[in-house]
Amino acid sequence: QVQLEESGGGSVEAGGSLTLSCSASGIRASSLCMAWFRQAPGQEREEVARTNHDGTNTYTDSVRGRFFIAKDNAKNTVSLQMNTLKLEDTAMYYCAAEAKRPLIGCTGDYAFWGQGTQVTVPS
Repeated sequence: QVQLEESGGGSVEAGGSLTLSCSASGIRASSLCMAWFRQAPGQEREEVARTNHDGTNTYTDSVRGRFFIAKDNAKNTVSLQMNTLKLEDTAMYYCAAEAKRPLIGCTGDYAFWGQGTQVTVPS
């Protein structure tokens, strides 16, 4: 049974930094593409960052250059380092994972999700 568990959320002043961590169990992180999503109240869930099967990372425009995703296959974790946080980064952050498929790699169809961790940047 694959489980994802996030940690590291909290409240941080604008301009500050926070690092989220997601621990995977039941499957090796090396066989996964992993991603971070977020959802603010009243808004749709959006993909913030993801690791790709070719080893590259992808970021949504609003966080590129401020957020950094890193997968540690040895520790079975994926982290999201968030710098220069803004009010609009306030959201529930979710870890998601997709098993890599032979020849295809990953398609963005995430089958596994964590429960989420709240990040708040107070006004």
